[in-house]
Amino acid sequence: MKSIVRYVRVPLALIVSAAIWLPCLHFLFASHTQREQRSITPQAEALGGRHLELWRNPELRQLELSRMRVSNAEWDFMGRTFIVLSLAEMSLREPARKFEHLRVMDDIIDETLRLERDEGLYFFLMPYAKARPFLQQPARSQFIDGEIAMMLAARRVVEEKPAYVMPLTERVNAMVSRMKQSPVLSAESYPDECWTFCNAISVAAIKTADVLDGTDHSAFLREWLAVVRKKLVHPETGLLVSSYTLDGQPLDGPEGSSIWLVAHCLRLLDEDFARDQFLRAKKELGREMLGFAWSREWPTSWRGPLDIDSGAVIPLLEASAGGSGLAFVGASSFGDRDYFSKLQTSLDFAAFPVQKQGRLRYCASNQVGDAVLLYAEVLGPMWDKIKSGKLR
Repeated sequence: MKSIVRYVRVPLALIVSAAIWLPCLHFLFASHTQREQRSITPQAEALGGRHLELWRNPELRQLELSRMRVSNAEWDFMGRTFIVLSLAEMSLREPARKFEHLRVMDDIIDETLRLERDEGLYFFLMPYAKARPFLQQPARSQFIDGEIAMMLAARRVVEEKPAYVMPLTERVNAMVSRMKQSPVLSAESYPDECWTFCNAISVAAIKTADVLDGTDHSAFLREWLAVVRKKLVHPETGLLVSSYTLDGQPLDGPEGSSIWLVAHCLRLLDEDFARDQFLRAKKELGREMLGFAWSREWPTSWRGPLDIDSGAVIPLLEASAGGSGLAFVGASSFGDRDYFSKLQTSLDFAAFPVQKQGRLRYCASNQVGDAVLLYAEVLGPMWDKIKSGKLR
């Protein structure tokens, strides 16, 4: 009997200890920073400082972008988008630093436009874009058009720049024209491959351009909403699918690396529908345990293949790096501070933050991942201005 007790004692002690300290573990990593509507948190200041440093130092920037492009050229492009959006929000929160931020925004936009012009359509796309021709000709990518349009629009929301008026108008006209050619009012990001993520950013840019320039695409935007609600909803969850063919045949069901950002963009068109998508995403994909939170990549009713967007998915927990990163955007956009705080606790525990000389980066992330996190920290004022219809 004594020998049994001796063998049981150690594992029993470990179990009891775990039962005590595991529920308390999150307190070691919990963020106690209060996020106010018009302030920039120390976290955002440190993240932003890192990105400003990258764009002021060509050697550092080239090193970081080269690392990402080895894996995915899209990350280079998306990193630019989220930095521009972040700097726009930071300028609105701290107008005294607007000039500093506008210079970096212009540098990013001008270089992006130059690379698109000089290197061509495929420079920011993954290699499989060349496997077959685009159905719509001449070939364009809604991924590229939508995010460039959003960058141009965001910069102009902060302060008008005449040189960007015509490029935004031309980009919006091209997107709307091509979207109208599809029965689901969507344009291709890759050959015969439309993404809700890309088309949602595109309609957000179109809406912003209307407010900036007095144009009126409201009838088109209402029709777009009606079509996606009717034809692009996953029946089991009520969430929008993530990808589909040009004629509207679903390719992938709902994905965490898509729907959180889609819900954020939808706020510019229909607040109720956007919130419904966020709440459904939280129910189907959001997970919490012991003070930590994360996002699944797929709902339990649908499972897709691992790809570059989903990133690594941790077994058992089904935690997705891509989904969890963009869940920050959803939680911030819809004011879910509890979920945001628990996501932050998970990030600080698992993503290995490194802070040096006032600069913050996450070792388990990369430039685009950190840019998404920065945007989640500062978003708010720009969407409010666009929705108000009063930008000046």
